Amino acid sequence: MPRFEPFRGLRYAPAAAPIGQVMAPPYDVIDSAQRVHLALRHPANSVLVELPEPDLAGGRDRYMVASDFFLRWRLEGILRVDPSPSLYPYRMTDAAGRTSTGVMGALGLAVPGQESDILPHEQTMPKPKSDRLDLLRATRANLSPIWGLSMTRGLTATFDPTDDEPVADAYDDEGVRHQLWVLSDLDAIGAVTAAVGASPVVVADGHHRYETARTYQAECRAGNGGMAGPHDLVLALIVELAEEQLTVGAIHRTVSGIPAGFDLVAAFSERFDVVRAGAADERTLGALADAHSLALVWGGSAYLLLPPADTYEEAGNDLDSSLIAVALSHLPPHEVMHRHSVAEAMAALHGGEAQAAFLLRPVTVGQIEEWAQARRRMPPKTTFFSPKPRTGMVFRSLDE
Repeated sequence: MPRFEPFRGLRYAPAAAPIGQVMAPPYDVIDSAQRVHLALRHPANSVLVELPEPDLAGGRDRYMVASDFFLRWRLEGILRVDPSPSLYPYRMTDAAGRTSTGVMGALGLAVPGQESDILPHEQTMPKPKSDRLDLLRATRANLSPIWGLSMTRGLTATFDPTDDEPVADAYDDEGVRHQLWVLSDLDAIGAVTAAVGASPVVVADGHHRYETARTYQAECRAGNGGMAGPHDLVLALIVELAEEQLTVGAIHRTVSGIPAGFDLVAAFSERFDVVRAGAADERTLGALADAHSLALVWGGSAYLLLPPADTYEEAGNDLDSSLIAVALSHLPPHEVMHRHSVAEAMAALHGGEAQAAFLLRPVTVGQIEEWAQARRRMPPKTTFFSPKPRTGMVFRSLDE
């Protein structure tokens, strides 16, 4: 069963670096303008190590720069190591007041050659792993957590931090509140690790970081005769797989490159019952969303897409991402882009970046658990979990 352990976390000293000024979004959602903004916010902002830039004048590559920052912050007391191995309850509260409470710890990586109880959640798009691997080699630290979902019922109750004051408490730029606690009581730690170890853990977010950690594990074992060590674990935020703990959004699709004169509605009518819902305005799109509808936006109109049994059979499952992929596979050559909100998809249409948008329904927690239990991976870009944990709340050094 999953191995989950406390560790001596590296945390920002509040007097030297207030957490609200040094935390950053996950590296893969930061664009160049936002990186500049974060780097200017505080000279020790975590983006400087999570997304480092080379020092051309000094002849240092970006990984050397990250390593130097990380070491200097420790020497200057900006980062301090906790005195004893701990777990770190972490709560995120969005602007609507919905909370997600998890716990950060060191999650054991799959042992090569053995079946693992760390289950991938969805297929991943091809993406170079060398960048994250080089950063891990240089810093010897897990800078941001992967996000795991535990199928143990009642896990949250084993570390509910409500009665204590958080050691870090700040709002991000989207208005999400991030709070962190330190759990060092041995009995409490034992209850949490036993609960996490009782059921498989599903990787919800951070598949590439997980695979990078496994690659690094293999490197370390190859170089030390197969000995175990801190390289056998990775920093993870574990959240109970429960409706009240998760906000699961859909990832919508837009398409471009469709030939002039091509009738997309007619093409989709071969695999869906297509019903015009009205003009593609805020009212119609809101009604479709409220009704949990699968929809197409094309030519200024919105259409309801109703898949018949044959389309479900061709897709092999009932996920909207699979149903849309089946129909898209029969179109002329085109480009598909993924959009994390209806507003983003519509902006792409209105800005001329896309010709059509497909508005998908979010998967349910029940579907996630069903696929995980069957050890099946959902198609790429099926789920969007939010809010996202911040980099900088706590680091895990492999040298502690």
